[in-house]
Amino acid sequence: MTATATQPLTAVQAIETRRSIRKFVQEPIDQNDLREVLRLASLAPSAWNAQTWRFAVVQDPAVKEQLREAAYGQAQVTNAPAVIVVYSDMEDTLQTVEETAHPGMGEQGRTGQRATFDGAFGSLDVAQRGQWGLTQANIAFSFLMIAARSLGYDTVPMLGFQPDKVKEILGLPEHVQFAGLLPIGKRAEEGFPHHRHSIDRVTKFY
Repeated sequence: MTATATQPLTAVQAIETRRSIRKFVQEPIDQNDLREVLRLASLAPSAWNAQTWRFAVVQDPAVKEQLREAAYGQAQVTNAPAVIVVYSDMEDTLQTVEETAHPGMGEQGRTGQRATFDGAFGSLDVAQRGQWGLTQANIAFSFLMIAARSLGYDTVPMLGFQPDKVKEILGLPEHVQFAGLLPIGKRAEEGFPHHRHSIDRVTKFY
């Protein structure tokens, strides 16, 4: 099942047809589609509307080659037309937290948002509040995969890489935390079908 230009896959279709794809069609990704995938991912829920996630989109072949080296030589990094690096920047969020207050709440909302975040995170160290921010970025990471599939693209989530090297390659601050790397493109293989535990195996009902 594939998406068309006028009819994206439904959420159910996108989830059921998602595969971890490591070989991609060798063509550039449509930039409008890429921006739409990112827009949809940015609609992910976020506690207090913090939106701690950040996206670094790598399409330059030389930079992808460096990322591949930082990812222990995994070929999908350079095989994909683009790699989206998803990370959390809690320090930037805290510095600009008023921007996350809904405009409909006015100045009182901006002031309240600042007070909420200062109270919740002011006494925590950088690593502790960074970990909270990462939980928000992880949600957006999941949305990103479903959004990509809904528009006919495929991805493979990657956690096997050297964070410090990726920070150096992309010029990212030391404090950021990574949700993962996400190669994205059109599939050139079908990938393995889902093999999952049954719902009864992983669920307790109370």
